[in-house]
Amino acid sequence: MDYVIRPLTPADEPVLWEMLYQALPRPEGKAAPPRDMVREPEFARYVEDWGRPGDAGFVAHDAQDNQLLGAVWFRLPFSNAIPELAFAVQPGHRKRGIGAALLTQWVRANPQQEVVSLRVGPASPAVRLYERFGFKIAEQTDEAVTMRREIAGASSSVTR
Repeated sequence: MDYVIRPLTPADEPVLWEMLYQALPRPEGKAAPPRDMVREPEFARYVEDWGRPGDAGFVAHDAQDNQLLGAVWFRLPFSNAIPELAFAVQPGHRKRGIGAALLTQWVRANPQQEVVSLRVGPASPAVRLYERFGFKIAEQTDEAVTMRREIAGASSSVTR
């Protein structure tokens, strides 16, 4: 499958709401969460009013039919908290290299970002992908794994 990765714009806020929904944990054997769950403050902070200074990311679309495939995005927190990366690939397109391509693009575009974190479900196979990009487990609970990527200097690399 051929796909195109492009920078996110403020007009992509609806895309990010969809990707945020796809990023919600879905424990095996349980029903999908309600779509309006992403509007709860703990989740909405990743997307609401997209396009503020410091907001940046990329979206992947199918090159032929423009179908949304995935996105990776970042926004600077209002406080001194560690910035968080949000990331999702549509379920039917996972394990095809799209996630790795999105993360590669984000890492290359943000070499100055010395520390960033993300949260993922504890049973998610994406943990290995994040580890390839230098993320390490910082905290683990029954509900989530918090991973952190710290770099020294202004360049970073992906380990394979």
